Amino acid sequence: MKDKLMQVAFNATALLSPLTGIGQYAHHLALGLQQLGDVNANFFYGSGWSAEVRTKPLPSVTTIKTLVRRLLPNSYGVARAIQQHQFSKGARRTRYDIYHEPNFLAYRFEGPSAITVHDLSWIRFPEMHPVERVRAMDKYFQPGLERASLILTDSEFVKHELMDVFGVKPERIRPVLLGVEALFYPRSADETRAVLDAHGLVHGQYILAVGTLEPRKNLAVALRAFMQLAPSLRKRFPLVLVGMKGWHTSALEQQIAPLIAAGEIRQLGYLPREDLAKIIAGATTLIYPSIYEGFGLPPLEAMACGVPVITSNVSSIPEVVGETGLMLDPQDVDGFARGMETLLTAPEVREAMARKALARSAQFTWASCVSQTVEAYRLVLNKS
Repeated sequence: MKDKLMQVAFNATALLSPLTGIGQYAHHLALGLQQLGDVNANFFYGSGWSAEVRTKPLPSVTTIKTLVRRLLPNSYGVARAIQQHQFSKGARRTRYDIYHEPNFLAYRFEGPSAITVHDLSWIRFPEMHPVERVRAMDKYFQPGLERASLILTDSEFVKHELMDVFGVKPERIRPVLLGVEALFYPRSADETRAVLDAHGLVHGQYILAVGTLEPRKNLAVALRAFMQLAPSLRKRFPLVLVGMKGWHTSALEQQIAPLIAAGEIRQLGYLPREDLAKIIAGATTLIYPSIYEGFGLPPLEAMACGVPVITSNVSSIPEVVGETGLMLDPQDVDGFARGMETLLTAPEVREAMARKALARSAQFTWASCVSQTVEAYRLVLNKS
């Protein structure tokens, strides 16, 4: 395969939704494949194929999804059957060397395939996912896993999860750490001012929490810890929440409402990447008490901005944060409160942590992620 142009089929449907963790992974990997001279990647968007890396739904995809949801009870299963048909039809037209599924649920494919497994959260914590999502994962995940010639994971932690839960042999799994894009770097108050002014924020005077509002992100702990801070600190350093609304958030929203009214919490929702990078760079600290992660991009993005992280000591997070952040049991409300107070009131501690975090973040690049992924493809193809 060394001298031949590698033909790669890549499922890019994750790019058609707002780009959270898996979407960011798929996006950067797709862009990286597109830029390599010895790889020809073609991208599947649910109803058709394209050589372009897109981040907006094709009209036909939106129409199919809307009609199926409206008319049929088993909407996911029907939509998937339609997409499998379209995928197979396109795959038959081109002789692909390998198919890569970057988002858990692989289509059937006649040939070598790679699947990226980001975590097993729907198995470890099914109560933290919608029932429909768990049902779909239970039905479609394992058959794709068993068909895969190569299994990629975001961390060593997920590799061991697959070995533990599914009995996958370690030689079938290749951990490839994710990267941080150049957009995330330390910025001065002048560089962040325009975006921060638009949201009524002051550089270096707010605590940040980033992540979809859903149970697994454990923002209730961040909220309870924040409420333990002295009122004067809460007024000076509001808690800023960035991320899409997920599911099962009504109780959290009820808790947040009076604090938003008091100006102690700012809820910004989903932000464009350029704005997010400036919001992160202007934060005093990032609080990330997630219960379970396969990697955890927000802590890495904060580290790359020179922002110290207070986070959980579970799952893959220690692989990312290393010795640069405060890591605690995800249910340790008192510990998170003490960590916030320390970083808000002890600038010398904060600055030392920030320097370590920035240095460690340089180890994680998307270029490395892409090159290691393509190297893994080649190992599979050289064996076949």
